[in-house]
Amino acid sequence: MRTLIEKADVLIEALPYIRTFYGKTIVVKYGGKAMEDEALKHSVMQDIVLMKYVGMSPVVVHGGGPQISELMKRLGKEAKFIQGLRVTDRETVDIAEMVLAGTINKEIVSLINQHGGKAVGLCGKDANLIQAQKHFAKVTSDTGEQIVADIGFVGDITNVNPKIIQVLEAEGFIPVIAPSGVGEDGQTYNINADTVAGEIAAALRAEKLIILTDTRGILRDKNDEGSLIPTLESSEVEELVQSGIIDTGMLPKVEACITALNAGVEKTHIIDGRISHSILLEIFTERGIGTEIISG
Repeated sequence: MRTLIEKADVLIEALPYIRTFYGKTIVVKYGGKAMEDEALKHSVMQDIVLMKYVGMSPVVVHGGGPQISELMKRLGKEAKFIQGLRVTDRETVDIAEMVLAGTINKEIVSLINQHGGKAVGLCGKDANLIQAQKHFAKVTSDTGEQIVADIGFVGDITNVNPKIIQVLEAEGFIPVIAPSGVGEDGQTYNINADTVAGEIAAALRAEKLIILTDTRGILRDKNDEGSLIPTLESSEVEELVQSGIIDTGMLPKVEACITALNAGVEKTHIIDGRISHSILLEIFTERGIGTEIISG
């Protein structure tokens, strides 16, 4: 009987959060180890389906960089990066589209459906969801000069048309979005998944943006997981970037959060996707488990 009562207590603890977020859109950026470990895959999908059944509207944006690199290696093609962005020639953009909009997207859709949800896969081309233009990277030459580098079919988002997402949400479906965009000429562009998640959250005026990563959140000391920053105001971000606390892979995640906050998203969260049911722990508990970034 005690065990049953404890289970009931957990549900009662979650009730205020269920009430607060009922009917609200929550954008989840799915990536990192949670996409590789089989148990974690199912944990994330269960969280997303539960969110839907208690009245929230989850929207999933997924990554897939390691999977693209793995297929490139199998095809005898070396992955190259500049400033963390994949150098994407015509063959590479075809590989990326095949992996992201094909293999990975459909696997996520299938897993959500297995757990009782109704998922639909999308990419940037669908209903002109994500419009983009060519990105030119600014790099430092050997002589210390700032030069512009052509890194291929990597895109900057120019516009997000959220109507298709809103139609799917209204009909009870869970949209699952691959991070690609389309140019005015129909050209496919590879886009950072964190960036896509931030822009999607902004366009939907979501209640929350939750980004799964492979650390506890933002750490003051990268070698000390006990140095987690639980809450961060947007006005404090630049100082942490300048000091090097926020850098490399964490930088696009934080930038995505700022994009969402500037558009009116209430709260953004960077959490550890290596923890089972991390999404539920962040949403349905008072303290959460990662770093929340808020306006201020």
